[in-house]
Amino acid sequence: MRERRMSESRSERTPRKPLYTAEQRRRRDASAWTLVQGLLAPVQFLVFLASLILVLRYLETGQGETAATLSVVVKTLALYAIMVTGSIWEKVVFGRYLFAPAFYWEDVFSMLVLALHTAYLAALGFGWLDGRGLMILALAAYASYVVNATQFILKLRAARLDTSRSANGAASPRLEGAR
Repeated sequence: MRERRMSESRSERTPRKPLYTAEQRRRRDASAWTLVQGLLAPVQFLVFLASLILVLRYLETGQGETAATLSVVVKTLALYAIMVTGSIWEKVVFGRYLFAPAFYWEDVFSMLVLALHTAYLAALGFGWLDGRGLMILALAAYASYVVNATQFILKLRAARLDTSRSANGAASPRLEGAR
């Protein structure tokens, strides 16, 4: 209990640096890429959920391999779209395409997500794995995606907390923390 109080008081004395500067927040709110990210993220998540169901169905029953395979390809294409547009968004807001300090660890983990999804496409295209092996690789890619999506959701929450703590209240709450 005492350790918890000490850590709480320490965090009160040294507040976390806001995710965005005022200028970065202005660029974020003015960028059409913020809206693109805000639309693509839930679409990708819905594609993920549908694909996950198809992959698990195939692994459980052995049926629907074509549908499951196609769904993983569509999920991977959605991932590529959100990564390309997210990199453009990051350039607009932070001045670099990837690894801006505010999103450094999310971008690092995104590289693993991309690598696993790309490995799936390579294994599919070159016939390196059978149907079951492909679906297990897809599940590994999906597990990494869930971790990465969680990272971004936590950033969204941090950005919203920053906005609520902001004394000027000028930040728009729409799509706060997208990407």
